[in-house]
Amino acid sequence: MPNTLQDYLATATRKASADLAAALLRLPEDKRGWSPGEKSRTALDQVAECAILNEYTAELIQTRTWQADWFADFPAAKVKAAQDWGTLQARLQESAARVAAAIADVPDEALADEIQLFGRTMALAEVMARSYWNMTYHEGQIVYIGSLLP
Repeated sequence: MPNTLQDYLATATRKASADLAAALLRLPEDKRGWSPGEKSRTALDQVAECAILNEYTAELIQTRTWQADWFADFPAAKVKAAQDWGTLQARLQESAARVAAAIADVPDEALADEIQLFGRTMALAEVMARSYWNMTYHEGQIVYIGSLLP
């Protein structure tokens, strides 16, 4: 049983990654790239977002520095990542493991450290929870997509 915030979030992050992948795999293969509406996102696009943002978050936790150029290539990177499920699945698992390791390495005394992001500051403890939250949120979105299928 986890006994620190770091233990809890590292474990929850790894589980959220597995749960997100499982939600995608419950969709028929031909519907993973399907969008329920013109402005809606596909399940693969959402998983690609999570994998990429996990990578950014791991680096942010380790360096405590937001890279302003991270989002310059983000849309194109998502499209590319969503093309091949096998590669994307490995990237999701690897990025979640990287975030979990970065979280586990945070000392208790650093949890309240503030990180300057794009237009706001965020406590390191809050940053540590972002990957877990984002993957859990998108798991729900993918389950919803599945509920719309005939």
